[in-house]
Amino acid sequence: MSSSAPSLLLLIPAYNEEHRIAPVLSEYAEYFYHHYPGRVRILVVLNGCRDDTVGVVRAAEQRYLSISHLEYPAPIGKGGALIEGLRLAPLADLVGYVDADGSTPPKAFLDLVTRCAAGEADCVIASRWIAGAHITHAQPGKRRFASRLFHLFVEAFFRMGIADTQCGAKVLRREAAEAVHSRLRLADLSFDVNLLYSLKTAGYRVKEVPTEWNDKSGSHVVFNVRTSVIMLLSLTRLRLVYSRFYAWLRPLRPLETWVYLRLRAPPPIPGPDRKS
Repeated sequence: MSSSAPSLLLLIPAYNEEHRIAPVLSEYAEYFYHHYPGRVRILVVLNGCRDDTVGVVRAAEQRYLSISHLEYPAPIGKGGALIEGLRLAPLADLVGYVDADGSTPPKAFLDLVTRCAAGEADCVIASRWIAGAHITHAQPGKRRFASRLFHLFVEAFFRMGIADTQCGAKVLRREAAEAVHSRLRLADLSFDVNLLYSLKTAGYRVKEVPTEWNDKSGSHVVFNVRTSVIMLLSLTRLRLVYSRFYAWLRPLRPLETWVYLRLRAPPPIPGPDRKS
């Protein structure tokens, strides 16, 4: 890639990550400084943190000019944090995101950036479930089962033909991110499905590529009955959004918000009646 490489905005949503995020920020800042000739901005979007994640991020900002942060005191969810971060997509040619736990190493993320910059697709996503993926430390059995069960629901509802919608490493062209931003409404862990389905229905190309991935301990995501209900509820909502019946359900919006809050989940962000 030449010195005219596209500029990159890398979003890292973070919730109570004071014990894990420091090495991730250092590794990404160092790796991209030495291996990517384009301008890089690493933006940490803090979401309702109750620990000292912001202090750790500020310390990293003192060491690396490429790192900055946004802080939202209220718990807006991973999806909510990414929706807010994606508002800044006009600041770069490419915009992407990774999880704060470092499960995707910088080299693997750079592969996504390179492919997207080369025009292989409008959105290039990492996959743990296609041939060629290298998993150095697999998820526990229960999480793998929950992941594959969720995939079955996603495929049944949306038929996108994507093996791994949930891997937290994706890169988009600025134009694609701007075009679908108003359609991004799911603030919980189903955000990725919302993003990918919005891109597909808008006619943008999504390419899934094998990645290197390492399950990290200390995850805040617990797959239990509550989490399963939240994600199934969000998939159902998204399916309804893309149906002709959604406008008729307007009187139920307050009930929808109440249900999410009772489940201790970030409610969907209000939007237009169709394709919100």
